[in-house]
Amino acid sequence: MRATHAGAMIALVAAALGCEPRTPAQSAARAEAPRPSAPPAAAKPADPLGPKPELPKPQPFTPPAPVVLDGPNGAKVWLLERHTLPIVSVSIGVASGAADDPKGAAGLAHITADMLDEGAGTRSAVELSSAINDLGATLSVGARADGSVATLSVLKKNFDKAFSLLADVVARPRFEAKEWKRVSELWQNDLRKRGDDATRVSGLVSMAALYGPGTPYGHPVDGLVADAKSIGLPAVKAFYKAAWRPDHAVITVVGDITRDELQQALSRDLGTWSAKGATASAAPATKGAAESAAQGAAAAPAWKPPRLVLVDRPGAPQSVIAAVREGVAASDPRRPLLQLVNSALGGSFTSRLNQNLREDHGWSYGAGSAFTETRLPGAFVARASVVTEATGPALKEMLAELAKMADSGLTRDELAKVQAQDRADLVSAYETVNRTAQRLGTLARLKLPETFDGDASKARQSATLASLAELARAVDPKTATVVVVGPRQEILPQLQGIGLGEPEAWDVEGQPIQPKKEP
Repeated sequence: MRATHAGAMIALVAAALGCEPRTPAQSAARAEAPRPSAPPAAAKPADPLGPKPELPKPQPFTPPAPVVLDGPNGAKVWLLERHTLPIVSVSIGVASGAADDPKGAAGLAHITADMLDEGAGTRSAVELSSAINDLGATLSVGARADGSVATLSVLKKNFDKAFSLLADVVARPRFEAKEWKRVSELWQNDLRKRGDDATRVSGLVSMAALYGPGTPYGHPVDGLVADAKSIGLPAVKAFYKAAWRPDHAVITVVGDITRDELQQALSRDLGTWSAKGATASAAPATKGAAESAAQGAAAAPAWKPPRLVLVDRPGAPQSVIAAVREGVAASDPRRPLLQLVNSALGGSFTSRLNQNLREDHGWSYGAGSAFTETRLPGAFVARASVVTEATGPALKEMLAELAKMADSGLTRDELAKVQAQDRADLVSAYETVNRTAQRLGTLARLKLPETFDGDASKARQSATLASLAELARAVDPKTATVVVVGPRQEILPQLQGIGLGEPEAWDVEGQPIQPKKEP
């Protein structure tokens, strides 16, 4: 009764105060009630420039094609007028290069080209160099595997004087004995020093291993130490006479010049340039190699590339690893599409090889690959410089990337990326007067039509994943030769775990080292 009375009294007091006592359920419900939400954030102010525009699909780029003319004494002329800047660039290329070096004279085309600007016409080497510098021009001469080339770049106002100097270099070199002594010594010193550069050694040995030492594509363009010692000035003069002929030349001119202005310069400065003597031709190491070259190959048919080659560089902190196998000729219709395959594999910073060896593992500053651009069937090469202690793992990863590309081809995202890159690279190749002349000169040297790049780009832009997947077999490492330049003692145990067999020992000049016979 007292408890009931106390409860009633509490209720009356609560009623008098205008409130009611909470029940346990009501207290819990109010305790769990959500807090008031924060006021909504202020709306983002509109972009004063308006909505972001949608980018249209990139338009295809068709490089400008030059006009093809007849030049003096059988030469061909490719002229592309471009009058936006007062610059003219000229390239005079002949079809004879390092592949035409006679047997035992590797580097003859290279040193012949090197001698052309060491005095020409009425000027000595020093006078010629000074005359070029006074005009603000650049003039260079060099040899490639499939040809030799002399180039000139100059302001329009100085074109006539500069072109006369270029004409002297090409048609009237002096070949003075005192200049030959100096140039020959510098050349031989550079060849001896080449053995200290692991990357140059890797390139030299890779080609020799693929094609065979001494074959047209199997020796380095700049020559061999042993051959350089035996090459004299008479051999240089004879090679020049056979190789630097107007009937084998293509003169490429790009820039601020008209057809009439060019014709006047050609007649004035190259009108007396004539073809004399027999043409230069490759001297393959064997009779079989000559027959093979006629069929479009650059290697001796009896040559079997080794599987693994090791060039010892004791104590080297880095190794250069490479995988090389047969490629295609520049004129092969498959090559434009193979360039897309290579772009995804090792042709850019974001390619598979570079991302794996550099970005993912940190073994290399850079890794890449390429199909060489040659008149006869060339090579495919993948190469990277890696820390010595990671030589084996890095080589294993490289071969795995090649195998993966050969088996599966590109992804859809990779195809879109490399096609976009193809457009950008093509625009870049024709962006300036100098680059345009250089590229057109390359096409001429490789005996490709002046419209080649535009047609090749169309083929790449219409490529499909299925077509590239089949072509990707061209990078299959199963038949590749692996070349490693590095410290044998440290890297040999790493190589033995990859399953490539025992390596063949080669020297820095691209020659197999014969094992010593037991007494």
